[in-house]
Amino acid sequence: MTQAEKLADCPAGVAGDDLVLVEWTAEVGKHRIAPLHVHHSDDEAWYVLEGALGFLLGEDEVIATKGAAVLAPRGTPHTYWNAGDTEARYLLVMSASIARLIGAIHAPDADIPALFAAHDSEILPAD
Repeated sequence: MTQAEKLADCPAGVAGDDLVLVEWTAEVGKHRIAPLHVHHSDDEAWYVLEGALGFLLGEDEVIATKGAAVLAPRGTPHTYWNAGDTEARYLLVMSASIARLIGAIHAPDADIPALFAAHDSEILPAD
């Protein structure tokens, strides 16, 4: 089961209808965990428990290690990846809308651009 499928099956992670907190693991590798994208109405945040995550936030690149938190305020283009040589464990804090988007984009035959648009978000051209 993928992390997104776990999220879809994890209503305990939802506080009211506004906030979702999940713990995820990023495999070793420099590939992006998410494409470059923007959420127009929602903030998203990460807290690194182990390892290191790299972030592109607008034009700024940030490396966050154990104990660091990173915020992508609404309207900020962003992506992230495992920036270390070991798995990275982290908490992802997001709105319920972003959580629904993550669950939906992993469905077979998902229309990714349409789903992003339906959640007031969009995938941006790769840099």
